[in-house]
Amino acid sequence: MDQPASSVATRPFSVTHRSVLAIAVPMTLAYLTTPLLGLVDTAVVGQFGDAALIGGLATGALVFDVVFTTFNFVRSGTTGLVAQAFGRGDAPEEQAVFWRAFAIAVVAGAALALLAPVFVLVGQWFIAAEPAVGSAMEAYVRIRLLAAPLTLVNYAVLGYVLGRGEGFLALLLQITLNGVNILLSVILGLKLGWGLEGVAWGTVGGELAASILGLAIVVRRFSGAPGIGLARILDRQAFGRMISLNRDIMIRSFTLLAAFALFTRQGAQFGTVTLAANAVLMNFFMVASFFLDGFATAAEQLAGRAVGARYRDGLREAVRLTSIWGFALAGLASVVTLAFGLELVALITTAEDVRAVAAAYLPWAAMTAVSGVLAFQMDGVFIGATWSRDMRNVMLASFLVFALALLSLGTAFGNAGLWAALHIFLLARGLGLLALLRVRMRAGL
Repeated sequence: MDQPASSVATRPFSVTHRSVLAIAVPMTLAYLTTPLLGLVDTAVVGQFGDAALIGGLATGALVFDVVFTTFNFVRSGTTGLVAQAFGRGDAPEEQAVFWRAFAIAVVAGAALALLAPVFVLVGQWFIAAEPAVGSAMEAYVRIRLLAAPLTLVNYAVLGYVLGRGEGFLALLLQITLNGVNILLSVILGLKLGWGLEGVAWGTVGGELAASILGLAIVVRRFSGAPGIGLARILDRQAFGRMISLNRDIMIRSFTLLAAFALFTRQGAQFGTVTLAANAVLMNFFMVASFFLDGFATAAEQLAGRAVGARYRDGLREAVRLTSIWGFALAGLASVVTLAFGLELVALITTAEDVRAVAAAYLPWAAMTAVSGVLAFQMDGVFIGATWSRDMRNVMLASFLVFALALLSLGTAFGNAGLWAALHIFLLARGLGLLALLRVRMRAGL
């Protein structure tokens, strides 16, 4: 959405490699704890030797990927608005943005918890697994959704911290969240024998611990600053701006999920082996995305701060430096995947037919980091600048391009055409946002 006019004078600040890395490095480390958590949860449940429990965990995790990725706007929207307030030196507005996000998190989280039975029914219908898997998924989802308000509050806290560029504090919060989660999952799920339900309660405990720590840090910080009235927090125009921003980001996130779901569905049309091989290969893209997300987060904070300060040179330098680091890391990820991908595929699956198909399409998967890096970076810039309408529109247009490419190339070239369509989708997002960025820069901040 458009940045409102401001009478605040330009407040220059330094955008350097160090300032980029100060956010990107700790956030990359924080993001990498997420797949570690998934690995531990799977290992704990796997000790009970029941395939239905593993299936319930996997399908339940899919439900939460959809729900909480859709609601990730609580984090990203808060980051952009806090970064802009930070950039123009408006400390009271930083507080107000956080409490608005907190209110949205509590209300939305409570609604998600109450809708748990609906998510269970939809998940069971979509997955269409055997009854034992559906029953395990239901137990997992119902327990985990009890923590929905805590999860979204943690998004708000993380958004506030990242908006101020406090990468190491964000890392501390994520380590607390996932560390306590892992510890409790092992104790409750394995030591006490609670199994899948113990893993779910471990997640609830991790969210609770992180929210207590995060709120304690934020409230203590606010207690030493001038107070703000409830009227400012509930300001209709400011709340409306946040809701509009969050709506656009939610549409963008849901469309992104739809694109990957369509990729998976189309891959299934080429047979079970191809579907499995694509699933294995997508792990390389997902791991690369954790690294690229660190620099996208740096782009969010620095771009938002620059827009808030009305500092055009700072925005230009933030884009330049995050581009350098993003493309360098993406290139490295692609080279590593090409060099060691076959060995990694062999570790993931023992099925020889799946290995053979994955090997044939490994180069396509390896290059997704390069074709996708601009989309990651530009998303960060536009979220930080709160140009959410542009980001939403480019995502919708790119999805249309992807669907057309998938139908035409997939029909003509099979699975190679499917991967080509994914590359086209990533490039369309990145290049579309880059073109709009140039328009924005010419028009002024």
